[in-house]
Order: sequence, then C-alpha cells, then structure tokens
Amino acid sequence: MPDTRKTILIDGYNLGLEKGTGVATYARNLSYELNALGHQVAVLYGNRGTHVRDDLLHEISFFDGPVEQARIFELLERAKQALRFPLSYKAKQVPITGRVVSRTFSARLPYFDAIYNASEVFQNGQAVFWLWKKLLNVNLPQRPDLAHWTYPLPVRVPKVPNIYTMHDLVPLKLPYTTLDNKRRYLRLMKLIGERAEHVVTVSENSKRDLVELVGIPEERITNTYQSVQIPAKYRDKPEEQVAREVEGITGFGYKGYFLFWGSLEPKKNIGRMIEAYMASEVKTPLVIIGAQAWKAEKELALLNEGKWEQDTFVASSNVERRRGARKRIIRLDYAPFSLLVSLIRGAKGALFPSLYEGFGLPALEAMLLQTPVICSNTSSLPEVAGDAARMVDPYDTQAITAAIRELDADADLRAELVERGIAQAERYSPDKYRDRLSAVYSRFL
Repeated sequence: MPDTRKTILIDGYNLGLEKGTGVATYARNLSYELNALGHQVAVLYGNRGTHVRDDLLHEISFFDGPVEQARIFELLERAKQALRFPLSYKAKQVPITGRVVSRTFSARLPYFDAIYNASEVFQNGQAVFWLWKKLLNVNLPQRPDLAHWTYPLPVRVPKVPNIYTMHDLVPLKLPYTTLDNKRRYLRLMKLIGERAEHVVTVSENSKRDLVELVGIPEERITNTYQSVQIPAKYRDKPEEQVAREVEGITGFGYKGYFLFWGSLEPKKNIGRMIEAYMASEVKTPLVIIGAQAWKAEKELALLNEGKWEQDTFVASSNVERRRGARKRIIRLDYAPFSLLVSLIRGAKGALFPSLYEGFGLPALEAMLLQTPVICSNTSSLPEVAGDAARMVDPYDTQAITAAIRELDADADLRAELVERGIAQAERYSPDKYRDRLSAVYSRFL
C-alpha cells in the first residue's frame, strides 16, 4: 500500500546552534508533534562546507561542529557577493547511516524522517533579500507537501504552501534591545506577510502586534500557542538524585536557591532583577544561567567588583550588604538540558521579570516542574501564566524586590503557586497543541 502520509519541511536555522534558544526548543517540539500527527518530517539545515559527492564525507561534514550564523558586519559583504547568487538553491539529503557517532547531538536533533542541507542557505537568503527584496527559493530532491518555517527567514519552497512562525516583534516593540536593522526587519516581516500562505504565532499578544505593526490581516494569522513538555526521564528523576546534582553544580541545597535561565540580553531585564535581588537582602542564593549576549556587560554591572564601593554616597554598612549579596549570586554560562531540568526542579523559585516575550516558555517549564514563578505582567506573560505566577511590573525594581521577599518567606504562597502552575501548564499540553496545529495544516494539506 502506498504511503499516504504528508511530508512537512521545517528549518534547522536555530536547531543548528550549539547552545539552544527558545526558538530551537519550539522547532524541536514542533518536529515531534508533526510526527505524532502522522506526518513525515523533513528538516532543512544551512551548515557550511557540504559540497561533497561522497555520501560518507557528506554525513561527516554535517556533524563536523556547528557553524555560527553570519554576523551583521558580514552581511554587507554577502550582499556584494549576492550578485553571483542564484535566486534558487538546491538542497541535498544528508545520509544518516549511523557510521558517524552522533549521540553528542541527540539532545539538539529534532525528530526527522529526512535531513537536507543547503550550504549557508539562510545567511545567503538574508543577503539576497537585502539586495533584491526577494525570498530565496529552495528546491529539495523530494518536494514536501508543506513548508513550515519556524522563524521569519527570507526563504521559501516553490509550488507548495509556505507557513511562517512569527514569535514576536521585539525589534520593533523594544528597538533598543536588539541589533537588528529595524527598517530591513520591518520590510522582511511585511514581505513574508504578503507571500506566506499563512502566518502562525504563539500568543494573542503577538497576534495583535502583527496586525497593528506589520499590517497582516487578522484572518491570515493563527495563534497556536506552544506546548510545554519535558521528557519523563528528566522530569521524573528521583528527588534525591536531583538534590545531589544541584548541590554538586551550585553548592546549594535542594529548594535552596532562586533561578534565572535564558540569554543575558536587555529584554530579559537581568540588571533590574539583580538589583532587586540585592535590595531584598534575602539569604537564599541566586543562580543565573545564560550566555552573554549584546549589552550583557551592562546588565551584569552590579556583579562587578568595586561597583558599589566607588559610589561615595553609599554608606559603608550598605557596601558590606552589597558585597554579601554578590557572594550569594553565581552565574553559569551554560547547562545541558538534562542538568537544567534538575536545576529548575531544585529551585525555590524561578525569576522571569522579562520586559517582553512572545510566549514565555520558561515560566511554563517551571510550572510543569513544580517550581513557583515570579514573572512580568507585560506582553504575553499574563495570558500564558494566568493566575499561576506572582506577577510584577518589570520596570519597578521595588516591586520585584517585594515579590522576591514574599516568595522567599511564604511557604504557603509557594505551595499555592505550585498547585496553580500544574493546572496552568496542562492548558499547554502536547495534545492541545497538536489540535491547534492540525487545524492550521488541514487548510493547506
């Protein structure tokens, strides 16, 4: 009997990064849900250096370390070269035979029935868009039935429906928090909005932004939200093992620290969070996990030695308190997913006072893992977190301080938020997410 399953292509743009992002989590989860819906899943990567005829060398090249995305200062040079670029690229299937040991990448790989690669296609697509204001066509050996781009990329597969996920419009809503060229960014959003068969987003807040700022008609946008899911082998790890892991990596006891995880960038509001934590004078330590991004030095300024001592208007007793607070903060650049899950489970509370989020998955991840949450009352977070988090004005340091003190001291509040959080996370279960996805795909398949 012939295989009647539909093939859906997703991109590996963020999946190819060594340290995952929220969009990488979105893409990985999407791949597994597509499989659960009964579709075949193809994934297109844009890794460099795969112009080889030999299948074994092709497989080796694919796993030969991630390649960083093109930096902004490289884009101009790419645009100059784009005069030689074709407006159509051909992808080649990567043979995954098992001859190359790839278990190191297993946590980052999505579900897939086929993997394709077109060398640097996403970076070159950006250059082509910059030069010609067009989307780059990508042709595959086996044409999919639908292409779902998990990020607003200037690429498309011709002769099939192309759906694009637009997570948020942070470069337009908070322009000072990103390095994007805002004129080019808005132009790309509008072009994708015109050319896409449909646009998917992840919250009603983001949907409103897409209508109001980009001008995409409301009927051409569907909010599917996201699903929150964590493999049982990490979620259900024995509590004693979790306690040993978190104490080994942090030196702190189980449920004995506050936790933030995510990119250290302006929209995450790290500077105010640290200031609020220091002002709270709680004895519970703070663990910050995340790689430094743009303007991270400014966000972490309060952790620098001598910052407060140089302020001649600060009393010596306050200086000593600040020094003590700094000693209770530790920062890790990165934690593998399995360890991160343990660190979330072991936290007394999760701090997520972000200035703006398209969805805010970390808040739901904490709820699923039964950790109480302090989060912002802005952007999508009120609709996603509901009444299951202690919400604060992210611009009000005193409000964040009060919330930290309250959560630290009130065991009943923590228990109440844990119970509410379990119920809130269930609203974003994989089953519900699949139903929303299926409703979108059924219109085009």
